Amino acid sequence: MATVGFVLKGYPRLSETFIAQEILALEKRGLEIQIISLRHPTDKYLHPVHNEISAPVNYLPEYLHDEPVRVARACWVARRLPGYQKAVKLWRADLTRDFSRNRIRRFGQACVLAVELPKEIRQLHAHFLHTPASVTRYASIMLGLPWSCSAHAKDIYTSPEWELREKLADCQWLVTCTATNAEYLSGLAPSENIVSLVYHGLDFDRFTPPDERSDHPDGSSPLNLVTILSIGRAVEKKGYDGLLRALAQLPDNLHWRFVHIGGGELISKLKKLSRRLGIDSKLDWRGAQPLDQVLSAYREAHIFVLNSRIASDGDRDGLPNVLMEAQSQQLACVATSISAIPELIINGETGILVPPDSPETLSRAITKVIEDPILRRSLGDAGEQRVRSSFALDDGINDLSIRFDIEGGD
Repeated sequence: MATVGFVLKGYPRLSETFIAQEILALEKRGLEIQIISLRHPTDKYLHPVHNEISAPVNYLPEYLHDEPVRVARACWVARRLPGYQKAVKLWRADLTRDFSRNRIRRFGQACVLAVELPKEIRQLHAHFLHTPASVTRYASIMLGLPWSCSAHAKDIYTSPEWELREKLADCQWLVTCTATNAEYLSGLAPSENIVSLVYHGLDFDRFTPPDERSDHPDGSSPLNLVTILSIGRAVEKKGYDGLLRALAQLPDNLHWRFVHIGGGELISKLKKLSRRLGIDSKLDWRGAQPLDQVLSAYREAHIFVLNSRIASDGDRDGLPNVLMEAQSQQLACVATSISAIPELIINGETGILVPPDSPETLSRAITKVIEDPILRRSLGDAGEQRVRSSFALDDGINDLSIRFDIEGGD
């Protein structure tokens, strides 16, 4: 069994622990992995899974001017690689259609990857179909190695169709984490056996069932205050501006508080918006948190809300892990009916789905779940049963074990 080089955009990242849990699970199955990261870490905290991974990490130059000697040497040495001329021709064709510094950087990083790749690595696997797959593709062509890919969300819907088609034609196989993604990519692939659906799933060893709740508030008084939780980066696709507007429309006689966990570029703007809406005293902005604090927040909350939308550049959520995590903790979930969220949440049975960009509808749904503890408990119980029966990590790892030819993979 060959060692596989996993090419990631950044490592480690709190927002991409689903990738880390996959790497750890594959290591436990016996796969030898080396991680190649295009960017250095920036998160304040690590997830426990990162400390359990044994794979070594090699960081490519994040920007070519950061390490000019390393890049220049790699570009010079790469010219002697068997597939270099083919890779250059392909890159020039890409550059003609996408003349950008990012495209130039991708080729420079690919040269460093190809020249510095340890000899024991006989396959490359990219996580994300945009930049990591480009670097992986150019390097694999230079070296004559096979490459595969895991596609997620932003990488699919912010990439032009011509690029998706060409990458799908070149890669050995591709898995993606939602049926929505798989249907779209299958329509661009040269044959039907290239693209497969493999859900990320959840590691239930980390998200064990919660204790029986003793409180079932209905928001009718300060003593019956309901806690609403949302976890996610404060970026356009998460729709937090709309969520704040929905919260501002909750009936005046309801007693609630809102907790947000996550970083993101829009935090300061959202805090200003909450002050304009007159709800800032009810909001608790906690920033990025380690897993133990996240798990405590799930267990203290009564409702989980995620107001995802399609961003102006096409970016969107796939199947957010935070929804699976929340359901594993018996939280009633209110979310939008976009992308693959309806693949997880059955409206009215395992959660409540509302249209995106509709603060009024979202506010009514949150009000309903606040005021009805029996409904909340029913949705939470059904959501937990569904996520534990249909979205376990091992199911996807079994599929990947076969693809990576791990001995004993089912």
